[in-house]
Amino acid sequence: MGAGVIKKGSGGGKRRRTRRGGAQPMSEINVTPFVDVMLVLLIIFMVAAPLLTVGVPVELPKTSATALPSDNEEPLTVTVSADGAVTLMTTEVPRDELVGRLRAIAAERSDDRVYLRADGAVPYETVAQVMGALNNGGFASIGLVTDIGGPALDAPTLSAPAGDGN
Repeated sequence: MGAGVIKKGSGGGKRRRTRRGGAQPMSEINVTPFVDVMLVLLIIFMVAAPLLTVGVPVELPKTSATALPSDNEEPLTVTVSADGAVTLMTTEVPRDELVGRLRAIAAERSDDRVYLRADGAVPYETVAQVMGALNNGGFASIGLVTDIGGPALDAPTLSAPAGDGN
C-alpha cells in the first residue's frame, strides 16, 4: 500500500546508474488512502446519526424554547402518545410498572436526566402523573421535549380583527 523501492545511485557525476542489488526499501508510509477511508466513514456516521433517534410518533406542542445541550450518554426518553400509552425509549410500559422500571434504570445510569415527550392532545393531568412517576423513579431532572416555531409569550400577539368601525 505504501512501500516502494528507492534505487541507489553510483555516487559519481550527473549521470545516475544503478547497480544490481543496490536497491533498498522505502521506509515512508502513504497515508492518503487511510485519510480517504476515514473521511468516508465520518460522512457515513454523520448521515446515520440523526436516524438513530427514538421513533414513537407524537404531535409535539410548539414553543419558542431552544434545544438542550447533548452529552455522551444516550438520553432516556419517555413518550406519552395521544391515546395515553406510555413508552419508555421504544418499549410500551403499563403505568403500574413504570416506576419499578425507572428505578432499575436509574440504578444503572450516572445521569438523572430524562426527556418527556407528550402529545399535545394529552391532558395536563396525565403529563403531571407521568412526571410524578419519573420523579419517584429517581429522575430529578426532567426535560419536556417540544417542537420549535411556536408562539413566544413575550412577543406581541395579533389582536382580533377590527370590525367595521361602528
